[in-house]
Order: sequence, then C-alpha cells, then structure tokens
Amino acid sequence: MPNFCAAPNCTRKSTQSDLAFFRFPRDPARCQRWVENCRRADLEDKTPDQLNKHYRLCAKHFETSMICRSSPYRTVLRDNAVPTIFDLTSHLNNPHSRHRKRIKELSEDEIRTLKQQKIDQDFERKQATQESNENNEQNTVSEEGGEEQEEEAVPLTLEERENKDYLKSLFEILILMGKQNIPLDGHNVDELPEGIFASDNFQALLEYRINGGDEVLRKRFEMTAVNLEYCSKTQQKQMLEICENCVREETLREVRDSHFFSIVTDEVVDIAGEEHLPVLVRFVDDSHNLREEFIGFLPYEADPEILAVKFHATITEKWGLNMEYCRGQAYIVSSGFASKMKVVATRLLEKYPQAVYTLCSSCALNVWLAKSVPVVGVSIALGTIEEVCCLFNQSPQLLVELDNTISAVFQDNDEKGNELKKICRSQWTCRHDTFEVLVDLLQALVLCLDAVTSDLSDRWNNFIVGRAFVLSSALTDFDFIVTIVIMKNILSFTRAFGKNLQGQTSDVFFAAGSLTAVLHSLNEVMENIEVYHEFWFEEATSLATKLDVQIKLPGKFRRAQQGNFDPDMTSENYYKEILSVPTIEHIIQELKDIFSEQHLKALKCLSLVPSVMGQLKFNTSEEHHADMFKNDLPNPDTLSAELHCWRIKWKHRGKDIELPATIYEALHLPDIKFFPNVYALLKVLCLLPVMKVENEKYGIGRRRLKAYLKNTLTEQRSSNLALLNINFDIKHDLDLMVDTYIKLYPDKVEFQDCIPSNNSEVTDDA
Repeated sequence: MPNFCAAPNCTRKSTQSDLAFFRFPRDPARCQRWVENCRRADLEDKTPDQLNKHYRLCAKHFETSMICRSSPYRTVLRDNAVPTIFDLTSHLNNPHSRHRKRIKELSEDEIRTLKQQKIDQDFERKQATQESNENNEQNTVSEEGGEEQEEEAVPLTLEERENKDYLKSLFEILILMGKQNIPLDGHNVDELPEGIFASDNFQALLEYRINGGDEVLRKRFEMTAVNLEYCSKTQQKQMLEICENCVREETLREVRDSHFFSIVTDEVVDIAGEEHLPVLVRFVDDSHNLREEFIGFLPYEADPEILAVKFHATITEKWGLNMEYCRGQAYIVSSGFASKMKVVATRLLEKYPQAVYTLCSSCALNVWLAKSVPVVGVSIALGTIEEVCCLFNQSPQLLVELDNTISAVFQDNDEKGNELKKICRSQWTCRHDTFEVLVDLLQALVLCLDAVTSDLSDRWNNFIVGRAFVLSSALTDFDFIVTIVIMKNILSFTRAFGKNLQGQTSDVFFAAGSLTAVLHSLNEVMENIEVYHEFWFEEATSLATKLDVQIKLPGKFRRAQQGNFDPDMTSENYYKEILSVPTIEHIIQELKDIFSEQHLKALKCLSLVPSVMGQLKFNTSEEHHADMFKNDLPNPDTLSAELHCWRIKWKHRGKDIELPATIYEALHLPDIKFFPNVYALLKVLCLLPVMKVENEKYGIGRRRLKAYLKNTLTEQRSSNLALLNINFDIKHDLDLMVDTYIKLYPDKVEFQDCIPSNNSEVTDDA
C-alpha cells in the first residue's frame, strides 16, 4: 500500500517516487508545529499517535539542512526538523476542483503571527550561520589536509561523470551475476596448463560487455594488457557488500514501516568453508500480507555467549532493526546446535521479554525435538537417516530397486507397501512420524542395500556400492535399532499435538489447550519408565532378531570399562539409563520451555479468528489473554468494547456469509479498519513463527534459500551473491550504490592501473 503525502497540493506517493516519506512525530509540541505549517484544518483534531500512524510528508517539504543520512542506506530527519516548504496557492487556479486535503483559511491575526515566526526563524538562521562562519574561520588555521567546509553540490566534471558511469557498469555486472547465481571465480588456476591465462567470470562478463559496445568500459580498458584484472578482488568484495546492503535495506525499510516483526533462523550452512546461520524476518506489509523474507547470513560462533552478542549486534546495529518491536523468535537447528541456539533465545528473552520463543511452522515438532535431544546416539541416528534418504534420492534406479524390495517384504499387505513406496519419494525425514516410517521400512532398506553390495554385475557404480555397504552396516547396528525404536515410542505422545500445530488456525488454537494432557502423559511414562522401557526394548530386540542382528552392549561402552565390567549391567538397563530416561526428561523440559506461559497466552488469542470464535459458540474472552499486547494496541482503553462488537458482528452475520478461517482472511476483510485493536492483535499473532504463512507466494524466502543451497557448490557459495540471488525481484538503485561506493572509498574512485591477475605473470611484452 503506497504512502501518500499529506501536504496540500502535493500528489506524490511512494510508488511513483524515490523520495523519502516521513511520519508525523509523536512529540505533541513538534507534531503541532507540523500540523500548523501544513495548514490542513482536518488534521488539527487528530492526536499525535493517529497522525504518526496514518499520515506522511515527503522530503520535498523540508529544507535540505533538515535531512541527513544515519548510514549510506537510510534517510532520516534531524531531531528538530519541521516542514517549511509548501504550495498553498496552486489550487486557486482551479477553484471548482475538489480537494481532499482542504487548506485552512487564516485570520489576519494568524497571518501576522506566522509572519513574525518566519522573521524570527530567518533571524535565528542568519545568526546561526554567522556564528558557524566565525567558528570555521577560527578552526581553519592553514593546516594542510584539514577538513574543508561542506559546499553546495557543484556540477560533475567530465572525469567524475565517466567514473560514475564506469562504476555503474561494474555494479550492473555484479547484480547480474548475483541474480543468475554466477560465481565470481572461473577456472581453478591448478586446473590450467602452465602459461595459460583464463579470465574469471567477472572479467569475462566485462570483456563480453566491452565487445557488445559499452563505450565507457572500452575507453577505460582499451589500453590494458589482456592478462590484467579489470577489477581487483578487494574492490569486487567492497562493491558486493554495497549491493548486498542496498538490496537488504529495501526489505528492512518495509519491516521498519510495519513496526513489529519476528526473527527466524534456519540450519547452519557451509559458505565457502565457513559456517553461517541463515536469518529470515517475518512481518506484515502494507497490503496486510504476512511475509517471510531472507535478509542475510550471520557467521556462526562455537561459543553460544559470543554468538548471542554478535547475533544481537548484527540485527540492531548493522541491520538497524529495533528489537523492542520483535514479537517472536524461532531457530531451526541441526543436531548438536540446539543447545547453543537456545542460549541465544534465552539472552534475547532477557532483554526483550515480548520476543516470544516458539517453534517454527516449517519444522515438524517431533523432528525439532529429536534434533534437540542431547544424546549422542540420537544425533548419530539422525545423521544416518539423512544419508540414507540422500542416497536413494540421488539414484532413481535405486528407488526402483527399493520399490521392488518393499513389494516383496509387504506382499501380504499391498496397501501398506504402496503407502511406504509413496512416502519414500517424499522428504520423509521431515515428517511427524519419521521414526515410525523408518521402523516400518528398516527391513526393506537393509535388504535393498545388501542386494546392491552383493550384485556382481556393472549395474551400480562404485560410489553407490560403497555407500550402500557403509549404510547397511550402520542400519544393522543394534545401537541404531534400539535408538529409533525408543524414539518412535517416546515421540508418539507428541505426534498428534505437533501435527495440529502445523494445521489450520483452529487446530493451533485447540492444540495449545491440549499441551497439559501431553505433558501429563509424558510424566506418567517417566513415573513408570521401568514398564514402558521393557516393552520398547522388547520391540527393538524383536526387530533386531528379524534382521539377524546380535543383541549386545555397544563396543565403545565395553572398551571404556577396561575389565571393570559390571555383570549386572544388561543391555536393557544400559539403554534405559543412557537413552530412555534422559530423552523423556529432555522432551518434557523442552515442551515447557518452548510453550511458555506467554506463548500459550498468545495462542489463546487466536479465538479472535471468526471460525474459531464460531466453534466456541462465540463465548470467548480474548481480553484476558491480550494483556501482553496492551502496549501494541492503538486504543487499549476501548479493547473490551471493540471485542464485544467484533463478536456481535460475526454472531449475527447473514446466513450466506462464511466465517473467515484464517488470520490472513481476517486481515483482508474490507471493514477490518473499523476494528483497529483487533487488527493490531491479529497482525502481531500471525508474526509468531509457529503460525504458518497462509499465502504461499509470500513465504518464498525460505524456499529460495533452500534452492540456492541445493544448486550451488559449497566452495562457490557467497553470502553477498546469495542475498542478490534469493531476493532477485527486489528493486535496486544503481545510483545509490555508486554514490555509496564513492563516499565509502573516495581514494578508489580515481583512475587506477589495473592489477595483475594471479593466473599468470605480467611481462614487459604485455
């Protein structure tokens, strides 16, 4: 939704101009001066909060001295800025026209007052200028290299224009490489015969553009030796950082305009040999759409305390987001990283209590819980499962072999066999019932992998045969078998609960109410662990017997005893103490942490959604749970009355009117503007990471991130190019990028000799 300028006779809006638009200040005295200068009578009876929320003025109404940039990417007003430039007469040329922004007619006394204010302001400005000039004269004590007083913009010289055009061409090439996912480097030097020079991808595109008729580049490089770099690696990196920051700033600007947001991270990834944490942000845009956008990578730190500090600093200082407006945080983690990310969440909660720590809607609860279990055997089992899934997905021929094996194993149960075949062709490692599926598939997987390793024909390549042998051995280890069976049984108590959390809005609402029952069941299992574990271990031994696997204690445990082996230590007791008990204790505590009292209160507010309200027979009490969001409401004093009207509206609706079933549908109701508190509550609720993005086209940030990681070799990944590739549809301002580069690196704007390439030595003949 575009921002319109509130000034009379000004028709500018944000979609038609690159001008900055500024909110009315919340400070009553300063806001009053803005309103008086606007000369709009209809704004005088509005509060500063209403003006701040609904009205904007474009930069054309402020003196240049009132506008500054806090960074190369952000335009802001000075603290004392007041608009003074207005067109108050052009409407008189057409007296019959209709004006939405009617200009207030002033009395003679008001005119005299304004004139006197203008005279006083001019006098103060002249006096301040005179004092400034005197100070400058005193400070400019013939010191070479001293800072000169800023002068007004002067026309660019021919050389400066050529430099800007040259930089713009370089930026265009870098943006193209980012959007098309073209790595900067080309051939590896080690792969080339001695004495052979080959351009990297950046230089090759420069040459292609020169040959295509780019006169700016041709003029710059026509006298350059062919084995010289046109742009150094350092300069490429600097320009890429500017591209990344400018593109990111477009998204962050929308986030700031929306005020409230949530932070979500994905699994740690390898970027050119270094671990990074992908960061996404959730917010509701001007069109009332919940969006989840990728905003960059954060270098991963092994020390969780250092990671927490750097995470906070990056979001607040480098990216300029105010964490006071953060209303949710979620972390999707790989095995072994969960405890560290939990420290990050805890540190942020200590500073910002309203940044509710939740599950992420894109991750199944059971998968998330399994990855967070601090038991080495569980982490090893999860890694093995991923490798098995990856191997079969890499080879369609291997999947066909698995289908045939499943048909043979389940020949007496075709329905079960067909269901498993279908599951095998999906991302079954991300399901709520992953361990249940694996237990059912285990025999077929082992038989299939054994058949591959024993096949003496040339049907399978060496890689597949080697991986099949290793994975078959891992799947037939008793430690693996007992781990997946116990995990299957423990997570069965949370499976339905987790599935509902990824369901419709009503499912999430009622799931929040069922948490007590889930915890009660797990506590009952803990109290009777001897009985439950006996049944689980018996199931594991039965499966092991079917696969002809020996039931024994792990070799690493026996070796650690070094002759001090306790004869009373049985396999059953060992796995109870080392696996069953710590896993159940951890899951109970993790559920309590992730579904805190604050989180549950927020989910209870989902009864605001009309379909949920209808299922509750319109007997709801959201105001008791909405206290935590009181400061986020535009008119908290009228909340109770507004909620009553909201319930009455839907309770007495027409017979042909369906109840909106999601927050997305409720936010897009034509009359939602008449319920400002309800709108504010729904907007904050949908930001919770546990709520799924209803409209898939606004949740593409994560899918594009996965596609980039899948399609790009690890050594060719770049955090800068990744942001350009994932956000390829975000507009970019080349002039801003060029100006930013000139300001940050003024010493590199002058013409520099090209730099010798690392691929070969430069000779005098060149």
